[in-house]
Parts: sequence; structure tokens; C-alpha cells
Amino acid sequence: MNRLIAAGVAVIVVLYLLFSSIYVVDVRQQAIVTRFGQITAVKTDPGLYFKLPTTLIDSVQIIDKRLLRYDLDNIQVQVSDGAKYIVDAFLTYRIADPTQFRERLQGDLDLAEQRIATRFDSALRQVYGTRNFSAALSAQRAAMMQEAHDLIEPGMKDLGIEVTDVRILRTDLTQDVSKNTFDRMSAERFAQAAAIRADGTQAAASIRAIANRQAIETVAGANKDSEIIRGEGDAQRAAIYASAYNEDPEFFEFYRSLQSYRTALGASGTTMVLSPDSSFFQYFKADTLDGKVPTPAAPNGIPTLPDTQLTAPEPTDVLPPTNVGAPTDSTPGAASAASSASSALLMPSTPPSSDVTTQPSSAAQ
Repeated sequence: MNRLIAAGVAVIVVLYLLFSSIYVVDVRQQAIVTRFGQITAVKTDPGLYFKLPTTLIDSVQIIDKRLLRYDLDNIQVQVSDGAKYIVDAFLTYRIADPTQFRERLQGDLDLAEQRIATRFDSALRQVYGTRNFSAALSAQRAAMMQEAHDLIEPGMKDLGIEVTDVRILRTDLTQDVSKNTFDRMSAERFAQAAAIRADGTQAAASIRAIANRQAIETVAGANKDSEIIRGEGDAQRAAIYASAYNEDPEFFEFYRSLQSYRTALGASGTTMVLSPDSSFFQYFKADTLDGKVPTPAAPNGIPTLPDTQLTAPEPTDVLPPTNVGAPTDSTPGAASAASSASSALLMPSTPPSSDVTTQPSSAAQ
């Protein structure tokens, strides 16, 4: 029984010593072997390695060999003209020298990132501090990132860290600076808009003036041509009238008198008092023969009608019957009215005289 216990203890000790002397290095890692605190070996290639058993003599520290990233967010930097920006940036790095990384930083990755944060912040402030307002936004972004990389790399190399790249993700203005910038840019745009609007108004006024001048010149030319054409037409009309009137001056006088009659005696409401012997009525005077007005000729050969006289029918001895609806009472007034009506019917009418001479009126309207 005791032998079995001793054999079991021996097997356990052997297994412990065996497993404690073996360590594995992954492809993503690198190992530092220390003996009593002193570095004895550095393993960067992946594989199975051996050391002295237990951690009392040899100890192994595994260090990441991959490309690592550190982000620096929302830091406030100031440019040369006093404006301030909010910057987000990051850098990528790897542990290039495990020995220096162990000696300087005890192989602690958190301590390494603290050093990176301090130097990264300082490098960004220095880079932005040498730029003006516009260059810090985007004009020199690539040069700024390279300059920040060059500032950080020497200090990180002394710690066994290799900085592979530096990138600036965001550069934004602070709220106050953003508002001031917006107000300034808005004022500039308003000034440009006012200048453009003034130029447009000036150009419109110039074009409008040219168009008005051309319109006035066109209308003046058209009026000139129309007056010339109208004058030529009036001259031709006067020549035609003169030629026509010279053919028969008496007819011309008659035509002019008729025009005067139409104008003076028309429906104008004007009253004129003239003498019948006035020359204005010369064409109204009837032609006489020995002081007598001749009998007008029969139109179209039809003789004139003979004179007629209206006579009343002869009265009869029979009185007419009483009219229906006539008043029943006999009054002296009614009798006298009936007698007057009967006398009017029996009296012959006076024939009109055929010897009346037509004379022009002394008043014409």
C-alpha cells in the first residue's frame, strides 16, 4: 500500500515537472523567458519550447505580436489663430522589441498605452498648433498625420514599440467657434449675393435702357414714315379733288353747299337766324317763270290728281233712333251739343289752295 502511494506521488511529481518545463508559443504571440528576473531567452517563432521546471527558476511572459490599435477621442486642440477643434484620432503599433518592452515597461500593455496616450496627445497638439484655421480642416490632413507619426515614433521606439500608422478621423469645430464661423460664412455669402444682385440690377437697367432707346427710335422712324406716307396720300387726294373739281366748277360749288347744309342743318341742336336772301340758301331758292312757280312735272308721266273737296251727306227728315246707352234725361246742354255736331256734319269743308308758293323759312335749325 505504501509503495502504491509513493509510486502515485512520484508520477504526479514527474508529470508536474514535465508540464512545468514545457511552454507553447502561438503564431500571434512571442515569449520572454526570465531566470530570477533576468531575461535568458526570447522566443518569437511559434512552437513548443522547454525550460527549467517550475516557475521558481524560469518564468515565461507571453507578449502579443499582433498589430494593435489605440484610439484618442474628443481631445480639444488649438490652432495658430486661436480657433479650437475637437479631434478624434488613432494609431496602430506593435511590440517590435520584446526585450526593451520588458526592460522599460515591465511588459505591461496598459502601461505602454498610458505612455502612448501622453505622447500622442502632445504630438497632435503640436501639429495643430502650427497650422491656421483652414489648413487644419482638410487641406494638409495627410501632412499632419505624417508629422504626428514622426513625432511619436522616436519615443515609442525606445520603449520597444513600433508605431506603424497615425490617422486623424474627425476634426470638428467647438460649438462657439462653429457658431462664429457659421455667422461669418453667412455674412460673406450675403455680401456675395448682394454684389451679384447689384451686378444683375445694373445689367438689367442697361439692357432696359438700350431696349427703350431702340423702341423710341423704332416708333419715331415708324411715325416719320407714316407722316411721309400720309402727306403723300393727302397730296394725291388734293390733286385728285382739284382735277375733279376743275372739270365742273359749278358742280363743285353745289357739292360744297350740300356739305355745308349737312354740317349746319344736321342734328346738332344749333339754332341759326339768317335772312332768306342769304347766299347760304341760294340752292334753296325755287326757279320762277314770270314770278310764278311752275307746276312740277308729273313723275314718270303720271298726271297729278285733280282737286277734291270733302262734302257732308245731305240731312234727312228722319231722326236717328235714340242710341243705346245714351243718357235718358233731356237737358239743354245735351241738345245744344247734338245740334252743334249736326251743323258740323252739314257744313262743307274749305278746299286747299293750289296757288301756295313754297318759300324758304326765315329760321332753320
